Amino acid sequence: MRLATLITQGHRRVGRQSDCGQFIELFDTDATRGALPLVELLAAGAALPGTSGRVPVEGAHFLAPLPLPRRNVFCVGRNYHAHAKELRDSVFKDNAKAVDSWPIVFSKVPECVTGPGAEVRLPGAAVSSQIDYEAELAVVIGKGGRNISPADAMAHVLGYTIVNDVTARDVQMRHGQWHLGKSFDTFCPMGPWLVTADEVDGTNTRVRCWVNGELRQDGRTTDLIFDIPTLIQTCSRGITLYPGDIIATGTPAGVGMGLTPPRWLQHGDVVRIEIDGLGVLENSFAEEGR
Repeated sequence: MRLATLITQGHRRVGRQSDCGQFIELFDTDATRGALPLVELLAAGAALPGTSGRVPVEGAHFLAPLPLPRRNVFCVGRNYHAHAKELRDSVFKDNAKAVDSWPIVFSKVPECVTGPGAEVRLPGAAVSSQIDYEAELAVVIGKGGRNISPADAMAHVLGYTIVNDVTARDVQMRHGQWHLGKSFDTFCPMGPWLVTADEVDGTNTRVRCWVNGELRQDGRTTDLIFDIPTLIQTCSRGITLYPGDIIATGTPAGVGMGLTPPRWLQHGDVVRIEIDGLGVLENSFAEEGR
């Protein structure tokens, strides 16, 4: 099943892609939190609400499938071998040995989530002049739990979506802990679809990212240092995970900071992310006030 949150006739609705793939069938449910009520129903094994009406997929005004997550987005750093290598002398310089044994986990505030096609705001040089992109597969938790074992972890996955973990690198480096540099307004584009795990294998899919048409990132989730079951185990150690929680699994090599010289996002840039089985997430970047 492919779930989406969208605006139609001036109202927020949530729906699923039709069997023919050309329409979105609209559920009769409150869409304030996007697909979260549907995730909770699916996690409980309950029936989904009925549908009334449909709109074409082509031209649909998509929002993030979970436009306001129930809490911070869990994010993982240094989780592709080549990406860890490209940033070993900068972001990961002081903790390279530690993360050989444990994933780096940080978070982004729920309010930084934005949708496909939305403008990502560059805050201006007085706040940050080093804005970077990170194409990522994100896991959406279905069945909740605490201290989840790797053997049981995939049974807790409802599905997957695409996330761009936009980052202010200078702020990230300045503070050491990454929360501030990852959580600027609009710094978490997400979507367009939340695809259930029966339709896509998140453990073996391809993640690509283009900036202004130039392919920058191209990796497979088989290259993760810490696989999805390990990430779920890590995030659930002593912490109860709930339906709708999001875990962004890390980014492949090719980020702007890893290029020589670094190439930061500028006003007018367009970042396009494609993950096989999940679709395309594209956003433009614009300086505030321009």
